This record gives sequence, structure tokens and C-alpha cells, in this order.
Amino acid sequence: MNIESVMPNSASGALQQKPAENTPAEAMNSFKDVLNDAVSNVNKASLHSDEMTTKLATGETDNLHEVMVAAEKSSVMLQTTVEVRNKVIEAYQEIMRMQV
Repeated sequence: MNIESVMPNSASGALQQKPAENTPAEAMNSFKDVLNDAVSNVNKASLHSDEMTTKLATGETDNLHEVMVAAEKSSVMLQTTVEVRNKVIEAYQEIMRMQV
């Protein structure tokens, strides 16, 4: 059994394709869109967690498990976003220290 039979066609084909060459403006817009989507998803998870907590506190739901899963998911997403931000800032600072 080889990996081609396990992976879908789109995934196995993606490994063999050459990376697309973008202009700096296209790369900047793409990076900006990815960051905006990530922050939006973190915000949605946080709002969902708040909503689930409110429902639990008001007695609209009694499923503590779902509330805790939503809270932890939100927390992990926020921590991941903060770490990515820290890495981006660190990379920027490293680039600025480079002598040309």
C-alpha cells in the first residue's frame, strides 16, 4: 500500500506542484488575508465560548462538557494566535537588524 492510495488526489498533487511565484503585492495581500481570517476565527470562537457560558449560567443548557470544550478551544486558538504574532514580530526585528 503506497501513500498515493491513502491521500486524496488534491493532496498528493499539491506535494508535487511547484510553489506559485507571487509578486510582493500579491504576497502581502495573501498574508494579510490569512491573518485577517485567523483573527476573525479567534474572535468567533471567543464569542461562541462567551455565548455558551452565558447559556450555562442562565440555565438554558446543562451540557457542561460542550461549554468547557468551547472555552478550551477559544483559549487554545488565542494562545496560538499570540504565539504566531510573537514569531512574526521576532522575524521582523531580525530582518531589521540585518546589515545590507
